[in-house]
Amino acid sequence: MRFTSEQRLDDGVLERGFTLGEIPGILWTPGSASAPAPLILLGHPGGLHTMYPRLVARARHSAAEGFAAATIELPGSGDRPRSAAAEQARADLRRALEAGEPVDDEIVDRLVLPLVDKAVPEWRAALDALLSLPEIGGPVGYAGGVIAIGIRLAVVEPRICAAGLFAGSFVPRTMFEEARQVTIPLLVLLQWDDEGNDRQLALDLFDAFGSKEKTLHANMGGHTGVPQFEGDDGNRFFARHLK
Repeated sequence: MRFTSEQRLDDGVLERGFTLGEIPGILWTPGSASAPAPLILLGHPGGLHTMYPRLVARARHSAAEGFAAATIELPGSGDRPRSAAAEQARADLRRALEAGEPVDDEIVDRLVLPLVDKAVPEWRAALDALLSLPEIGGPVGYAGGVIAIGIRLAVVEPRICAAGLFAGSFVPRTMFEEARQVTIPLLVLLQWDDEGNDRQLALDLFDAFGSKEKTLHANMGGHTGVPQFEGDDGNRFFARHLK
């Protein structure tokens, strides 16, 4: 890990850009931390530059509760090399949605499964590097999307002890078996009128999770209409499990 930039935000949060090999990322740490902070990995659908306003808002909200937060760019997003197969799958998905047609499972598999297979090892490598920093002490949570990445991480990464998942992206049906293996506490957010998400699939996925403690928050509205109070609920959720 190599830090490439540093700035102190107006609330005292320290924001540092970094690279992990060729992968860009951002780390936010609380300004008033007197001990190594628990860490929340911020998942997102890709495009750090585009997603930055939402990511920094989430990170600052978490930092106010004493959590560090970090994120990395997804494969094929931002300035990272594109995959022709992923671009074709994304175009096929967009075409189906615009035509109001059901999204074929084969399209979802082509788009999501290679992304999960590549992104999860990168997240784990980032976690190795982040936990080596003296200001980061764990435990670790995961918050956000892509939900399929969150599912895989919850299964294979024992250092993640709680997850707040955004049910706003497609999940290959083959991953439902992995969802049954998830046992960590979960808070799942679902936008009831999400125009790009299969509501019934999201409900079926929640039912499939094997966690004894799992909570579903469903709110009216579209994909970007998550109420601000969900950030407070998310902080309380992570405070129960990371502190």
